[in-house]
Amino acid sequence: MSHTFHIPVLGLGFTIDTPLKVARYGISSVLSIVDDMLIERMRKFYAKSHDEEYVPIDIKEEDHRAKRVCDYLNMVNRKVNEQFEQLKRQAFVPGSDITRYFNLLPDGSALKIKYDQMMRTTSQEEKARLDSELREEMQKGSIDVNIMAKVDKMHYAINGEVTGDENSDALAGLRGFAMSDLRSSVVLSAGMNPRLYSYLEHFPDFYPDADGVLKKGIILKVSDFRSAFIQAKFLAKKGIWISEFRIESGLNCGGHAFATEGYLIGPILEEFKNKRQEMIAELFGIYQQALLTKNIAIASPPALRVTVQGGIGTSEEDAFLVNHYNLDGTGWGSPFLLVPEATNVDETTLKNLSQSSADDFYVSAASPLGVPFNNYRLSSAEVQRQERIDKGRPGSPCRKKYLVSNTEFTEQPICTASREYQNLKIKQLKAMPLSEEEYQSEVEKVTQKLCLCEGLVTSVYIKNNMLERKENTAVAICPGPNLAYFSKVMSLDEIVKHIYGKINLLQGVSRSSLFINELNLYVEYLKKDIQAHISRLDAKKIKQLEKFREQLLLGVDYYKSLASQFSNQTEQYIKRFSEELLAIEAQIHSIQVREIAEV
Repeated sequence: MSHTFHIPVLGLGFTIDTPLKVARYGISSVLSIVDDMLIERMRKFYAKSHDEEYVPIDIKEEDHRAKRVCDYLNMVNRKVNEQFEQLKRQAFVPGSDITRYFNLLPDGSALKIKYDQMMRTTSQEEKARLDSELREEMQKGSIDVNIMAKVDKMHYAINGEVTGDENSDALAGLRGFAMSDLRSSVVLSAGMNPRLYSYLEHFPDFYPDADGVLKKGIILKVSDFRSAFIQAKFLAKKGIWISEFRIESGLNCGGHAFATEGYLIGPILEEFKNKRQEMIAELFGIYQQALLTKNIAIASPPALRVTVQGGIGTSEEDAFLVNHYNLDGTGWGSPFLLVPEATNVDETTLKNLSQSSADDFYVSAASPLGVPFNNYRLSSAEVQRQERIDKGRPGSPCRKKYLVSNTEFTEQPICTASREYQNLKIKQLKAMPLSEEEYQSEVEKVTQKLCLCEGLVTSVYIKNNMLERKENTAVAICPGPNLAYFSKVMSLDEIVKHIYGKINLLQGVSRSSLFINELNLYVEYLKKDIQAHISRLDAKKIKQLEKFREQLLLGVDYYKSLASQFSNQTEQYIKRFSEELLAIEAQIHSIQVREIAEV
């Protein structure tokens, strides 16, 4: 790969067309295929922008969701290929895209070294040879897609019967990717879905060809070694290989926050480092046997990359993670929300984000999925949510229904952020024998849910002047807390140079290590979890909380030994890291779960 970093999926719409903006420069990115309505509108937008024919795929058309996904991905792939071929034909002159391609590369890459050699040589024959080799060896960025495994709504016929497992949202999305021309990977996130994982067996592109090459790969977004291994073995038994484990910090990330049981990113990476080869060997044995039952023979395991993302802020942190844990790359997500060349953030939200403080980013209960969600206090969607409450009409109209999951009041699932659910739930609460304080507390839990289906795509519509008449203009956005340290709108060149240490965009900014930042988030999470269950701390919950606390202390011990290995950091950095670590350790020791329970 040309670059050592990738841009992860950022919400539904923020990276929906990012490959069209960065792939020609060798930068890989991930787009969401959850929202086929957005996908269809983006396909129409680009057809119109390039004076191309657009044939709509109507929602009433059979298998419309898979077809929409497939056609959009084919369009993106075709245009990226066109961009890349055009770039490769350009001259190596200042201001050209091909010159920009090489200037963006890390200094240590083989391509960049050869490029610098070509630019220095005075021999025309040597220059011509290197010119030809460079153009041949260039690679475009991967166009990867993301499926949230648990966002898998079933569909119903007019008579109320389920139309079939293969028509669920996740399976139809996967089918669209599998049918597409892409040679890339699908990122499976948000937990294991056996039905979805088993469906992978239906598509030849996920199996090795005669040369042992996979046309399409599987990337698992994971938060710990054990769950990663379990999922990988499940798939290996079906003859499906994992091309990459994408390790993400449980809390120091954007979007939904899937907290671990107190396992911290450092110890998690250490376990992957120590057990990686043993894991690959065991997986390959299972995989090889499974392929034989499908009459496919393979002599050696395909590549299995390991990368990390979540909260990385400096080139020194990036380099330490890659070198110390023998990683194949890193993911930089939230900072790219401040890069208009790469992502879709409307002007108002962009300005607010660039001027925000750490307090503006927080972990909320806003997601209808019931999973902690990284929210932004100043978003127009949050303002709108409160306005609706103030007017006595809490909740949102539910048009897209991607996150429907609740059957408390209805036979078919509805969304907990919907006006329908919140009205029914509040009526139920009014009929219950609750004190005013208890009632208000319960109502707040209900009404803090936010419509993400619309809110997370509005920004791309605003930025590209695609809003339709009477369409909601409220923008929801879900940056990770690390974005608080980046306080300016950045160019693509600036953020890439920052990642590789060519410039420092955080010069003068007081920022703790990514390990410390994550640890603080976990301590706060523990405190909130205790407080949330303070009135019902039974033996089982106490045991779980104490285990969580113990894991944090084990993590602290690990970081104490790790500090001496920060060879690429300053003495001041190491001193601050050690002091903050001791302060957090004292704070964890002060949290006595059983004593709190007894009070």
